[in-house]
Amino acid sequence: MNTLRKQSINDLLKGIETGDPESVRVVDQEQYIQHNPLTKEGDVGLAELFARLAKTNPRVEIIRIFSDGDFVFAHTEYDFSSEKICFEVFRFEGERTVEHWDNLQLKQAPNASGHSMIDGETQVKDQDQTESNRQCINAFVKDVLIERNTNALPDYVAAAGYVEHNPALTDDIKALNTALLDTEADGSPRIHYQQHHRTLADGNFVLSVCEGYREGIHSAFYDLFRLDNGLIIEHWDTVETVPPRADWNNLNGKF
Repeated sequence: MNTLRKQSINDLLKGIETGDPESVRVVDQEQYIQHNPLTKEGDVGLAELFARLAKTNPRVEIIRIFSDGDFVFAHTEYDFSSEKICFEVFRFEGERTVEHWDNLQLKQAPNASGHSMIDGETQVKDQDQTESNRQCINAFVKDVLIERNTNALPDYVAAAGYVEHNPALTDDIKALNTALLDTEADGSPRIHYQQHHRTLADGNFVLSVCEGYREGIHSAFYDLFRLDNGLIIEHWDTVETVPPRADWNNLNGKF
């Protein structure tokens, strides 16, 4: 079932390139809940979106795709009038998807350590450690990202071999420590994780979905971690501004 679900999501996302309305048949339009605030509900909304995007000669590359129970989540690169990196999350009931979330960020140049926003390890392994890895990231998000206890970083992040894909950071976790403690002129955190909404895990990969503020702007934080022997060894992310409610095309909310 998980293999079929991942293939159907692969086909759905690749449908962006062609605008083929058949690709959205995996969507259960009667139950579908759309959490992208700028997209209409149901497969009709997606079909309209795909048809519009197809006119821009889009390119869709699925870098990583995972499953966790009734969820399929993917790490993708899109090029439709602008290049963006995205995390897509779909919830299934049976063979059809009934709920969708995503988080997009404009593609940026490789960071000072030479890593892009999408390169790196793709192989899923250690599936027997899925739950322990999920628990590790839950603790990391609470302890370090929300409570900003950066002294605990060595408890969660590998001391050697760590690979960072955030375009503003490096492989040196001192840069992460500095970024998490950075403040605005009024003393408020520049990056402020406030609420942890969801954790999805597949073996050595774990995705966390959080809400907060970046530079005072309401934002969604999607962070993908690769773990090895219980420690974070690699990290990717996207940060997206949550649009004002007046701009929403559905009332389901970003999260």
